[in-house]
Amino acid sequence: MCPDDDRTTQFSLNGALITGGVSANAAPGALPVASLAVTSPTGAGPAKGTAHSDTEQSPSAREAQFLDSLIGFARQRQAEHWSGTLATFLETIVRAEPQRATRTSHQYVWDMLRSQGEEGANGILRCALLSSELFGLDDSIARVLDYFKAAAAGSEVGRRLLLLLGPPSGGKSSLVILLKRGLEEYSYTDAGALYAVAGCPVHESPLHLVPQALRGSFRDTYGADIAGDLCPSCRMRVDKEFGGDYMRMPVERIFIAEAGRVGIGTYAPHDPTTADLADLVGSVDLSKVAEFGDEGDPRAWSWSGSVYAASRGVLEMIEILKVKREFLYLLLTLTQEKNIKVSRFPLIHVDETIVAHTNLAEFRKFLQEPENEALLDRMVVIQVPYTLDYRAEAMIYRKLISTAEPAFREVHLDPHVLHAAAVFAILTRLHSSDDKSADLSKRVRLQGGEDVDGVNRADAERLRERLPEEGLAGVSPRFVINALSAAISKSNAKSLTTMDVLLCLKDAIESDARIDPKEKSRWTDFLVRARKDFYNRWVKEDVHKALFVSFEQEAQELLDKYVDEVEASLDNRKIRDPITSEERDPDERRLRAVEEKVHISESGKHSFRQEVVRKAMGAYRRGEKFTLAGHAPLRDAIEQYLFEQRRDVLRLVSSPTRPEEETQRKISVVAKRLVDDYGYDEHSAREALNYVTTLLAQE
Repeated sequence: MCPDDDRTTQFSLNGALITGGVSANAAPGALPVASLAVTSPTGAGPAKGTAHSDTEQSPSAREAQFLDSLIGFARQRQAEHWSGTLATFLETIVRAEPQRATRTSHQYVWDMLRSQGEEGANGILRCALLSSELFGLDDSIARVLDYFKAAAAGSEVGRRLLLLLGPPSGGKSSLVILLKRGLEEYSYTDAGALYAVAGCPVHESPLHLVPQALRGSFRDTYGADIAGDLCPSCRMRVDKEFGGDYMRMPVERIFIAEAGRVGIGTYAPHDPTTADLADLVGSVDLSKVAEFGDEGDPRAWSWSGSVYAASRGVLEMIEILKVKREFLYLLLTLTQEKNIKVSRFPLIHVDETIVAHTNLAEFRKFLQEPENEALLDRMVVIQVPYTLDYRAEAMIYRKLISTAEPAFREVHLDPHVLHAAAVFAILTRLHSSDDKSADLSKRVRLQGGEDVDGVNRADAERLRERLPEEGLAGVSPRFVINALSAAISKSNAKSLTTMDVLLCLKDAIESDARIDPKEKSRWTDFLVRARKDFYNRWVKEDVHKALFVSFEQEAQELLDKYVDEVEASLDNRKIRDPITSEERDPDERRLRAVEEKVHISESGKHSFRQEVVRKAMGAYRRGEKFTLAGHAPLRDAIEQYLFEQRRDVLRLVSSPTRPEEETQRKISVVAKRLVDDYGYDEHSAREALNYVTTLLAQE
């Protein structure tokens, strides 16, 4: 069951009985989750930001501000409209920038992507358009950029269909949508100015009007090549309207718009038995045949197909492998030859980039049919798997939450809700291995950018290369968001804790009839692992730090003292007291008190201390200060050692007896610091203190 109002829910994970409650009266001043930064669960605390700054404005002020922004946007979109004849186009536009005037669709998309990013010294482009919206897909984005870069350079890659392959809700559609929106915006810029024959049904380049016999002279004059031929419609217009004088043909600037069917086309498959190629390439318009008297007259043809709408831009093919085979052959011929053939017309030149996407099941079915080998050879397949970085996964959740209903956004989530849910999702996407060093929790930490003591990152990368299908299956972001939605909809509480969400994920797994029983058991175990190996560590670190007025300073001071004592112990020398100036032996009792917190044995203390000194000396040689981040086990030991000094205060949090006023004040200070510095609200802070107290009782 998901947590409900004023009800405490018990959840047994790995035998530990944990209680987590959701109160309808919790945290009346809680920050909405949409206002929270995705915090680092490893200790830095949340990035601070305002909750809803516009709530301080009056409704009329907000309305005026919105109208101003709307007017400003409209002004920005009032790009220069240009029109003229082919003669004027050649004299003004082509003469100034011949390379832009002759760009192919791939070159146009590549220029758009470059305008949205920066190219490093190594020649690798980082495109903000994609990377700022698609989290954890850096490898896939890099391959997409490589495809467009190679295609724009004129290589054979440009004669291949781009197929994005991945699991549902993995980001394939989002990637294509971003490309389309980027093209729309780019076409309104000076660099993205695009021109076409006015009234052309395929928005073709005005340079197609230049006769083939003169194109060599054009190349010698302008240093650019013209590719393509006039469409049947424009050819007829030149002859009938202008008496063959193509220099008088009207030219205009066009602006890419999916809604206006200019430069962007989208095709989604439907019932294969009723699907018609006319959806892509149009058909005879019988209502106009009587008017023009000939089915072969271009004016009697319906140019409404998606292929024509996408000319000069991008054609998106949704679930492409579900279409009929003749659809595929038409598309691949279009990609290979830039031509399509329809009845009653010669070859029609159409320059567009085809970006398709499909799921893994359809692709595997496609591979099993031998006759598809030739089709596959004309595709560039790029995998778009789920991310394996739990931090990036949490950013996906936050993005989805920010676009949700207001009731959803107004619920406060404690700072580890999204990360704990993300860890669970990543665990379901990893494959088990016989390699003993391939502990799943350690691999999740490595994928998340954490340093894991005793694990070589290069070995982890090699393991991932041996398991190429990781990320192509497992829990999708939608599954997690649905569980969060269930937790919120079933409760009137305005605050949810990590344990509340883990409970709802458990309920979602158990109630989902699509999941195999063995998979359910495995996923429930992953919830246990996410709680034990991640959430427990994060929440204890938060409470540890909240117990100290200046935890970082105290921890650093203890680290410095520990290193001094260890160096003296290894060198067999005395320590000089900084106050009395008296010399004494190293404090072996304190050293062991710290080391025992991470189970360093008496026989192993010497090698542990040597390792610490070696890392400290390495930092000093680099001119850096040796900090807690320089040695993970020692950091854990020092945090636990300091924590013991405040443990008596924490035990009183859940004491049945009312604590003394001074103790109650200390507890309130701890809870307030959790709220002020670590992203909790009053309810989740109290729950965190109770939870950590329960963990201490079990130790």
